Amino acid sequence: MWRKLPLVALIGAGLAAVPTLGAAGCTLQKRAELAVTMNGTRPLVHATINGTDALFVADSGAFYSLLTPAAAEEFKLPMQQAPFGFSVVGVGGESSRTWVATVKTFGIFSVNLSDVQFLVAGNDLGRAVGVLGQNVLRLGGDVEYDLANGIIRLMSTKDCGKSALAYWATSQPFSVLDIEHATAQMPHTRGVAYLNGQKIRVTFDTGAWASTLTLDAAKRAGITPGSDGVQPAGSIAGVGMRTVPTWIATFGSFKIGDEEIRNARLRFGAGMRDTDMLIGADFFLSHRVYVANGQQKLYFTYNGGPVFNLSANAAAAPQGAPANNAAPAPATGDSAAMSAAPGAVADAAAPSTAPAAGSADQPTDASGFSRRGAAYAARHDFEHAIADFTRACELAPTEASCFYERGMAHEGNNQPELAMADFNQALKLKSDDLQTLLARAELHLRGHDSPAAIADLDAASGSAGRPAPEHMQIGELYLRCGQFAAAAAQFTLWIDVHSRTDVNMPGARALRCRARAMWGQELDAGLSDCDSALSSSPTFQGALVGRGLLRLRRGDYDKAIADFDRALSEHAGNAWVLYARGVAKLRKGSTAAGQADIAAATALDPKIAESTAKIGITP
Repeated sequence: MWRKLPLVALIGAGLAAVPTLGAAGCTLQKRAELAVTMNGTRPLVHATINGTDALFVADSGAFYSLLTPAAAEEFKLPMQQAPFGFSVVGVGGESSRTWVATVKTFGIFSVNLSDVQFLVAGNDLGRAVGVLGQNVLRLGGDVEYDLANGIIRLMSTKDCGKSALAYWATSQPFSVLDIEHATAQMPHTRGVAYLNGQKIRVTFDTGAWASTLTLDAAKRAGITPGSDGVQPAGSIAGVGMRTVPTWIATFGSFKIGDEEIRNARLRFGAGMRDTDMLIGADFFLSHRVYVANGQQKLYFTYNGGPVFNLSANAAAAPQGAPANNAAPAPATGDSAAMSAAPGAVADAAAPSTAPAAGSADQPTDASGFSRRGAAYAARHDFEHAIADFTRACELAPTEASCFYERGMAHEGNNQPELAMADFNQALKLKSDDLQTLLARAELHLRGHDSPAAIADLDAASGSAGRPAPEHMQIGELYLRCGQFAAAAAQFTLWIDVHSRTDVNMPGARALRCRARAMWGQELDAGLSDCDSALSSSPTFQGALVGRGLLRLRRGDYDKAIADFDRALSEHAGNAWVLYARGVAKLRKGSTAAGQADIAAATALDPKIAESTAKIGITP
């Protein structure tokens, strides 16, 4: 159905042969390289669509490259309906509708390709307009993922037979894993791992921000959401219309190839087709991986640092994995450590304290140092991230992004003054840089300087284009500043260019409902927003509180109290909701019950009456 990208166009971009392990005469050829910048544990790469720069997620779990519906609309691409019965399936289920779009000129690997087709489906991807899937990543035959150094390489081999292809591992052990035969129709990289001794099928998926087990795989290993010690870990989403709750638990053993983690902390919860576990970008950050499709082998070495990202939710993912995750070390006793190939030893608790082990590809320019710094930051190794970003700033002192990235690393390292200095310098160099304006606004808010934050948000609003995903972030920050009308307007800009089936839509409408409720205007439209959000998720806390406040303002006291009751049943002890319920009860005439709620709220927050009075909520 779809045209293939022409490999001949990439041969001209081929790089020099590199050495390999094994028999004489075996050579590896680098056909092309993709520069990768980690945004948390999401690998982003640049391409162009009809001459305009576009960010994509490098997604080895996607069988074909894809654009989001909002991106296809933004670039005004011609589209046609996908064949009847065709759909895209992911963690969140099946996409509601799928189209095919044709890009007249698609630029990648320093080559412009004509009439390239993309699937159009799925949900908003933040700064990325889509994903680059296996139809791109397998153009060379083999592919090497060196995310710790910010590079993906398309590779081919000649006369290698069964020679080991971990060519960089000249002084360190490497692990080998058999993988399934891949075809153009089923190009996924899949193999077998062992969980508490149980065989599980794993899929290597750089598009997954965190590695995740299915509920069934966890159950076969003896763990369910109700097991002792299991902790809720937020929800995840994919191309489908649902979010999926996840949990984190300790498993006695996780073994993949020649490596084993004992007492491994792993995320589980998703139900996925044809696999028991997604091995996500967190694993790729902590390992250098070579996928030898021709041999049906996968080679990998450990880079250092945490193996898996245990952030509570996707929103926390850009800050990287916690430092207390299991890391390779000698496997002795019951330590939460990995037993790597013989001789591989690393600190079991701390992130890596040196450049990626065994890497001969050290950065030589500002871009390379910035990409490696971003990889360090994703793993919470802020010391080395700051060092790399500093070197990038020295090599490119007029490049605003270097200072922005170093500022983000300083912020992650709890150094707000240094972060502010970097953001200020970045904005001196590029006064309308959207990401820096938002980062500085956030920092101003943390310092309780709302006027400065509002000034940055006003500038950011002017810099963001109509379909920009940042409108959601701008709206949330305006909401925190008490600028409710401005917040509602930003949420509207996001909502108007996204499909009603986007998995993020209920959250967006709940936020707009809340902004309208706090503003005290557009009450009917606000109720419609909250009703829509609650139709997707009846226990949506933000929507319940927002609708309760709207109903309180309209004088629908019984319905307001019912919403506040439901919200408190999910999150008891919320001073704001208790106070609002107390006001509703007093206005209804239930004096004793209302005073009791207000007293309970005041005990939790002595200034609650002052903050609610600012938006006109008084007894």
